[in-house]
Amino acid sequence: MGDGDLVDPAQQGIDEAEQQPPGPDPLVGTDDDVGPERASEVDDITDSLSRPESADDVTLDVETLLAEREEYRGLAQRIQADFDNYRRRASAQAQAEAERASGRLAEALLPVLDAAESAYLQHPDEIGPLLNQMLAELKRHGLETLDLDGEPFDPEVAEAVAHQPASGGDPVVAEVLRSGYRWKGRTLRPAMVRTTD
Repeated sequence: MGDGDLVDPAQQGIDEAEQQPPGPDPLVGTDDDVGPERASEVDDITDSLSRPESADDVTLDVETLLAEREEYRGLAQRIQADFDNYRRRASAQAQAEAERASGRLAEALLPVLDAAESAYLQHPDEIGPLLNQMLAELKRHGLETLDLDGEPFDPEVAEAVAHQPASGGDPVVAEVLRSGYRWKGRTLRPAMVRTTD
């Protein structure tokens, strides 16, 4: 076959697409391909973007934005109030738990106080300063000794284990057999007393 002979592409295994010179992509249009309808659509879109909105549209958008702002403001205020309530509740619970824990500690020290009082009755000079210092420190933290001698009997703060009849009338505390204590206004342990009437 000579240089001037024509070759059949099918015989040579060459695709027709490979033979054609590259041209514009048929999927991508050129400026020459834009018809009058397409140009009109593009002009409509660009005009709508550059055209100012009507006064009614602006008013409607402002009112909608103001309503949304008020809604979000109300939501934020409710969330803030809920958080403030939670913080107060958590603080009160923490304080109550701390008071209960210190109350349990004070209650655990009551047998030590009872032993110190018993030792004080036997050796007042030696035990007195120690007992007074211990009571003063506990009182500083909220412990109160119930002073019931000669007071009317109150079952909230005293437990009567003996009674001595007298002239009649309302029972009165005649003798405190074991001290009672109050912790921050709450009866920690009622006093053990002997009453008379």
